[in-house]
Amino acid sequence: MNFQELSALRADLAFIAHWVPPAAHVLDLGCGDGVMLDYLQTDKQCIGYGVEIDDAKIPQCVERGVAVIQQDLEGGLAMFENDAFDTVLCLSALQMIENVEGVLKEIARVGREAIVSFPNFAYWPHRLALLRGRMPVSKSLPYEWYDTPNLRCATIFDFEELAHEVGLEVLERVALHDGKPVSFLPNWRGSLAVFRFRKR
Repeated sequence: MNFQELSALRADLAFIAHWVPPAAHVLDLGCGDGVMLDYLQTDKQCIGYGVEIDDAKIPQCVERGVAVIQQDLEGGLAMFENDAFDTVLCLSALQMIENVEGVLKEIARVGREAIVSFPNFAYWPHRLALLRGRMPVSKSLPYEWYDTPNLRCATIFDFEELAHEVGLEVLERVALHDGKPVSFLPNWRGSLAVFRFRKR
């Protein structure tokens, strides 16, 4: 998969991919259908593993040539040694995790650096929906309240505070909308929050 194909499929992943160095050893947590690792292996000569729980996604990863481990992230990453990976990815999966603090600590343990992304609950259409007395439904939060896999709702500021509390150093922070960075009022105008960090 080349950069243009990745951009067409997932503009957010295309932006995030530039933070992953060439030939890096990568762990992709909640890797879904494996599209990110497919791109990183093909275009940036990275090596690594995906971790995914969804039965339907495993064959898609295998078809793409992605080495995937079927496991629940809540079970921990004990199979991996400290600093086993150059980069750990957890993209649009953090909001589905019950023990966010524990998983973040494990991510920082096994990776020299990490990149996480999650829907920004402070995005203005989400705020507007709440003002109207409704739970938000949007491109970044596409589920109704009764069928959502999301357990957590966070804003950019919420994650920064948590990162500090669990001993993480934020290296870069970007708000994206349709895969493009938002610089003016990012916590208001960005639908997806993206953080690059390492342990302090």
